[in-house]
Amino acid sequence: MKILSVEGLSFRYNSAEVLSDVSFSVNVGDYIGLVGPNGSGKTTLIKIIFGLIKPQKGSIFLFGANSWNFKDWYRVGYLPQRTLFNPYFPATVKEIVSLGLFSKKESEVINKSKETMIDKAMRLMDVLDIKNKLIGELSGGQQQRVLVARAIVNEPELLILDEPTTALDPEVRENFFHILREFNQDKNVTIILVTHDIGSIGKYASRLLYLDKKVIFYGSFEEFCLSENMTDYFGEFGQHLICHRHD
Repeated sequence: MKILSVEGLSFRYNSAEVLSDVSFSVNVGDYIGLVGPNGSGKTTLIKIIFGLIKPQKGSIFLFGANSWNFKDWYRVGYLPQRTLFNPYFPATVKEIVSLGLFSKKESEVINKSKETMIDKAMRLMDVLDIKNKLIGELSGGQQQRVLVARAIVNEPELLILDEPTTALDPEVRENFFHILREFNQDKNVTIILVTHDIGSIGKYASRLLYLDKKVIFYGSFEEFCLSENMTDYFGEFGQHLICHRHD
């Protein structure tokens, strides 16, 4: 079953082409590594998927519905890139995480069931012991872990993360990727992970979407490693680096 379909997507900022005829689909249970150089259109693509900006051409379908008419956003978890906090923002860790539950049209009262979900998300991201601290008092890495907890607290069917590990130290980063793998394999959560780190994404994702204003490659890592076109595009060393990390 297709959970996301992107068809003939094109976008320009003024006269500058950012995306050109981008098409791909994501099936339930996929774990996609969305990779590309700076300025390749990765974040723009994510913004279009969420309806934050409108493309000049093309269509996007989420769970079979046109994204412009899509209402069930509780089915999607999202961690945007480089979220900044006002250090005086008067919200605790627990309050920030709880916001992830309110994308669904239901009571905003925190009942016992929601308390359990909030605690579980905070425990997974190792921020339960600081749940009563103000978000502005935390380090950048702690803030990032809180935002990840907010993105996963509703146990979404599709999880999109834009450069989620930039503020995480190596140990926390590995634990985070372990959690994502469990979500994907044990709970069948579909994941799109946006990253510039093409050298290590093969350790985690099962499919590679390489974007540079257009789709350069989309498929499994095995297909990538066997592709003569990708050898020509990346060179033998670049292709080997990706394939070696995948092995």
